[in-house]
Amino acid sequence: MANKTALILRHLHFEDLGSFATPLADAGYDIRYSDITDANFCQDDPLAPDLLVILGGPIGAYEDDIYPFVAIEREFIRRRLEERLPTLGICLGVQFIASALGANVYPSGRKEIGFSKLHLSDEALAGPLRHLAGVDVLHWHGDPYDLPKGARNLASTPLFSQQAFSKGANILGLQFHPEVETADRLEQWLVGHAAELSAAEIDRVALRKDGETFAASLRVAAVAMMTEWLEQLERDHG
Repeated sequence: MANKTALILRHLHFEDLGSFATPLADAGYDIRYSDITDANFCQDDPLAPDLLVILGGPIGAYEDDIYPFVAIEREFIRRRLEERLPTLGICLGVQFIASALGANVYPSGRKEIGFSKLHLSDEALAGPLRHLAGVDVLHWHGDPYDLPKGARNLASTPLFSQQAFSKGANILGLQFHPEVETADRLEQWLVGHAAELSAAEIDRVALRKDGETFAASLRVAAVAMMTEWLEQLERDHG
């Protein structure tokens, strides 16, 4: 029996699956990254993969005029969502999903960068996101989205009321980053996003220390969350 396939849309090389790679492999998925620099980026059949994961990046899901791939990627995702096929979005990924579902994504004029806890809805506490209860997750965003029609808001913080949503059993979006698995990996973010951190006046030494404090427990919670979500897909569609 052939393994299931997971297509991963990646916008920055160091913003990869992180801790999510292990539960995907354990669940029998063959993982294939597709980068924005690939000639065939979002040119294949969006319905073909068993799972689509859209990762983060430091651009806006509304910047069609600046980045030509944005409209192409949004349409690729929209075609998949029309069929309600398993799709997960993280940060920029959730913003792409929201936009593809017809909701507004827009700049807020502020940044939420650092580790803090989520407020989870009752529905979230009854599902896979319950593993993140009381856990400091990594936030790294500035663009909110309106909740798409028919979606359920699952999480919030004082700065951003929309931090996660689901639409049916197959579509899950996370505004925050649960996938950053180690403090060492966070160093790539500190370097790669140095200009953004400087502009937002984020204390990089403090952020590094928070990574050393929280990354290990976040990895455990993120793996448990992803494992349960994949099991839910298997129960509903296996």
